[in-house]
Amino acid sequence: MKDFDYLKDSDVYLDSACQSLRPRPVIDALNRYYTEHNSCGERVKYAWGQETDELVEETRDLILKYLKLKKKDYSVSFTLNTTYGINLLLDQLKDGVFDKVMTSDIEHNSPFLSTMTFAKRHDIPREVMTRDEDGSINLSKYDFANALVVVNCASNIDGRKLNNIKDLINKVHKQKGIIIIDAAQALAHSPEVLYKTEADAICSSAHKMYGPSLGFMVVRRDLFRIIETSFIGGGMVDDVDKDSYKLSAESPNHAYTKFESGLQAWGEIVAFGAAIKWLNNLSKADKDNFRKQYERLFDYLSGQERVHLINNEPNPTMSFYIDGLDSHLVGGALSNEGIMARTGYFCVHYYLDHVKHYPPLIRFSMGYNIRPSDVDKTIAVFERMLG
Repeated sequence: MKDFDYLKDSDVYLDSACQSLRPRPVIDALNRYYTEHNSCGERVKYAWGQETDELVEETRDLILKYLKLKKKDYSVSFTLNTTYGINLLLDQLKDGVFDKVMTSDIEHNSPFLSTMTFAKRHDIPREVMTRDEDGSINLSKYDFANALVVVNCASNIDGRKLNNIKDLINKVHKQKGIIIIDAAQALAHSPEVLYKTEADAICSSAHKMYGPSLGFMVVRRDLFRIIETSFIGGGMVDDVDKDSYKLSAESPNHAYTKFESGLQAWGEIVAFGAAIKWLNNLSKADKDNFRKQYERLFDYLSGQERVHLINNEPNPTMSFYIDGLDSHLVGGALSNEGIMARTGYFCVHYYLDHVKHYPPLIRFSMGYNIRPSDVDKTIAVFERMLG
């Protein structure tokens, strides 16, 4: 694809689940911020600042439209990354609201560890739910009464989706619980899983959506009633007296400031808007080529006797191990050929190591930058490696 024309022919990038490569329009948008309107958002009245404010507000709107959610119900706040957003929310939820906290076994350490600390801090039990092979949760097995539920809607191991997410959200809410979704692995290639869902909060990362290094939270306005603001600073208040202050978030139009302390990454936010526009403008041919390439690689790996795929079906993210070969050494050998892939447990230590007892894995995660020649080269290297 022309928007990744900076990639060398010899470079094969297969680590998009960590962070996707950035297309030219995103890089250009970030450069334009620094060279044409480098300014502090929401603080200045000169023309550069006004342009920044307009573009930042546009990005907030683009995120909600991308998820098919309504502005009257949700606000968008920017953070460092998904992990930061989840912790920022959990650290400020009022005490005494929840009877237990729940997560699942295939979670990234972001929800898995933060729910541990939440349970300890609030002195409540923590329950780890088992996800089915297709990524769904057997809702008949669990009681969500007054529970805080924190789960992903797509796995960073193999891309399996929370297929019954709407049923889960409905049951959690029916039983007076709250649900926070880790959407980091879904929004680039499977945003439909979250369309019009009514989660209480969605946390994700722009850098997994072809945007700059940035996190964001889409928070249901109803959730604010149980948020006790404690992480606070500049940009969050309308007035300050000696021993008191008035939060800007008290105004519906500035609700997002409840989670945005200090100066924000204005350039990155602007460039993220360009990333969403780029995703929205992808052609059917672009998407078909992408699907064809990851299916080719999946089909090849699934046909190799020594390769043990974790995936049950084709997905841009696929994890596996090879009989008789150390995954970390394989990763080094791939690197020597210009193929960039992740090895290890991908921050899912509990499930991969302690539940499944897998050896360290190799993960191929593909993005729209993938070229047919990249798959050809990867298959050719594996042919030599597997003998």
